[in-house]
Amino acid sequence: MKLIGICADHAGYELKTYVAEWLKEKGYDVKDFGTHSEERCDYPDFAHPLARAVEAKECELGVAVCGSGNGINMTLNKHQGIRAALCWTEEIAELARQHNNANVLVMPGRFISQEEANKILTIFFSTEFEGGRHQQRIDKIPIHD
Repeated sequence: MKLIGICADHAGYELKTYVAEWLKEKGYDVKDFGTHSEERCDYPDFAHPLARAVEAKECELGVAVCGSGNGINMTLNKHQGIRAALCWTEEIAELARQHNNANVLVMPGRFISQEEANKILTIFFSTEFEGGRHQQRIDKIPIHD
């Protein structure tokens, strides 16, 4: 069974709660890095621990949510082993997995419904990486000093 890490700030808390239940219903184990309420908080406090767990392969994939998705996405992508993709449509989620081998799905909690999130999650978790020419590009993403 795959362990999926999840996190959110206060603006993403409601959708993160939905994501946790969705993942459990699909048979995934879930590690919740917080937040655990709608009380105002800072997304980096939850994004960094999730990113470290995905990089260390403690979690196979991650899902993160904040209001617009941008802040938490930027934070996650500071980690060299993370390829977080901000997805607000099914097509973007599909391409993020097929072409970018995204390992963290980021969603904008204030801009998509649970129905839209369901479709995005379904596509993200059922789409495989195509490899080939895309792997060459992915290999160029990390900064090598």
